[in-house]
Amino acid sequence: MIKLLTTLLCLAVVSISHAETPATLNDLPLIFSEDFEKGFDRWEIMDPASWTHRVVDGNAVFGINQRESAYKPPFRSPFHIALIKDVAVADFVLTFRVRSTKDTGNHRDCCIIFNHQDASNFYYAHLGAKPDPNSGQIMIVKNAPRTPITQNTKNVSWTDDWHQVKVVRDATKGSIEVYFDDMTTPQLSANDKTFGKGRIGIGSFDDMDDFDDVRLYGK
Repeated sequence: MIKLLTTLLCLAVVSISHAETPATLNDLPLIFSEDFEKGFDRWEIMDPASWTHRVVDGNAVFGINQRESAYKPPFRSPFHIALIKDVAVADFVLTFRVRSTKDTGNHRDCCIIFNHQDASNFYYAHLGAKPDPNSGQIMIVKNAPRTPITQNTKNVSWTDDWHQVKVVRDATKGSIEVYFDDMTTPQLSANDKTFGKGRIGIGSFDDMDDFDDVRLYGK
């Protein structure tokens, strides 16, 4: 009996601490959680053939399995996109874990899609290893090829290990903050009010990544 109570207490502590993963924007509630243990039915995939759900070291992950994609966006923008179904937010905090599974050099990346209106209008953060006007920036797609709204010069420290990402968006203020491993100092930050309420997604421009433990806080 004592052993059972101890186990239940430990599980409760883990659950509480997991639920309080950093929602720092006005204490927004958790509205979406995904660990991919039951598959990926809650995601809309632009090219399903380029994504794979699998178990790695006993843990379910969802990831991009090839650099090529059959998805051809209306304007130059990420080719690998998985959007959360039936959820649209203006203000939000998004956290997830990501692992790059192929070292492609300076543009090794993952992308976070947010305030997505349609295939021609959205923001995305490109966490490219070495910044240039097309890599390592926060981008806007507005009925035209992607354009940077940042002038970042900091490298992203990709390794073959898992990394933690957080995105904080305040649509009223226009602020965007993107964190990579360091959850106190943004890797990228910008201010833009073009898009408000919209969908949220993960992916890559044309690289390969695994994703896990997605948490979205918003209203």
